[in-house]
Amino acid sequence: MTQPARKLRYAMVGGGQGAFIGAVHRQAMALDGQYELVAGALSSTPDKARASGRELGLAHDRNHGDWPALLADELKRASGDRIDLVSIVAPNHIHFPVAKAFVDAGFHVVCDKPLVHTGAQADELVAAVQARGTVFGVTYNYSGYPMVRQAREMVRAGELGEIRKVVVEYNQGWLATRLEAQGNKQAAWRNDPAQSGGAGAIGDIGSHAENLVATVTGLKLESLCADLTSFVPGRTLDDDASMLLRFEGGARGVLVASQINSGIENGLRLRVAGTLGTIEWWQEEPNRLTHFPLDGPPRLLTRGAPWLHESARLAGRIPPGHPEGFIEAFANVYLGVAAAIRAHAGRQVPDPLLADYPDVAAGARGVHFIEAVLASASSTHKWTALQGQAT
Repeated sequence: MTQPARKLRYAMVGGGQGAFIGAVHRQAMALDGQYELVAGALSSTPDKARASGRELGLAHDRNHGDWPALLADELKRASGDRIDLVSIVAPNHIHFPVAKAFVDAGFHVVCDKPLVHTGAQADELVAAVQARGTVFGVTYNYSGYPMVRQAREMVRAGELGEIRKVVVEYNQGWLATRLEAQGNKQAAWRNDPAQSGGAGAIGDIGSHAENLVATVTGLKLESLCADLTSFVPGRTLDDDASMLLRFEGGARGVLVASQINSGIENGLRLRVAGTLGTIEWWQEEPNRLTHFPLDGPPRLLTRGAPWLHESARLAGRIPPGHPEGFIEAFANVYLGVAAAIRAHAGRQVPDPLLADYPDVAAGARGVHFIEAVLASASSTHKWTALQGQAT
């Protein structure tokens, strides 16, 4: 794509030494030349935050020990020197206070998922974004895969007919043992209710599964029936979730999110069946989408092919046959955010084909989904209605 007049300046909260996802975000943001990291508060431990910033080459006066200092410093700066956005990649309990403070201050925000701990926080954040008119992206990165966007466009175009059944499975095996008791940082905070928000696998990867279904099908979840289990002895939060889904309009679904499937790496799969055909996508082979039409043989659609829908073609960077994946999908989300920020700066309506990213409402919907799952799992009633969904 054409290089912008200047890169968007961003700060990062979290993502310092020992963090996995912070490096992923930084690599993705660098991929298309749209962003420049200029400031940060990269850890909840001030010394570690500053050491992380030095490793990344941050200037001393923009390398902060905590996020309030980062925000205060940016507000003191002239508008031409301030950051354009903040990227929040800290554990879940940090999301709401940081996001709310930066939104209230008028900054654009990108936040990792799940958005916040509670539906009330999610709704408050949606209202704040609407009031300020800022751009707010949530990094449901699987929405950035070209063939996920192809699947979405096929559903939108009616190529599958009326959707009847959706099956999504997100299976991992990395928490088949109690890693959180063995010094594993990533396992520790995910299985700490104070940091994760009281949801284990359903919050960590189930939120991705929910977003993938919503992104591709556009269906609105009406109610669900959930079963949560903690298989690993001594583990407080769920490590396995299974549920039945009912959507407005009559479609049905099944969602599985499990992190105790020994030996499985990152088995995210989606199948969408309609009256005219079915599509299947597997994250570990992300450049392929299989289409099973009602009245013909199966066909394999591949990334980069000229007959794909335009949004799927735009999401690819290299010729067909060369694999693209995880980092590029993140980068596509950030490209959408960049397009929205640049349109905002120019007081223009963003082009939806370019400004293609999960927004704060998608993040809030995911939080309400998690709350409904937790309520259903602890309830004696078979079905639990979703309440308070942001639109």
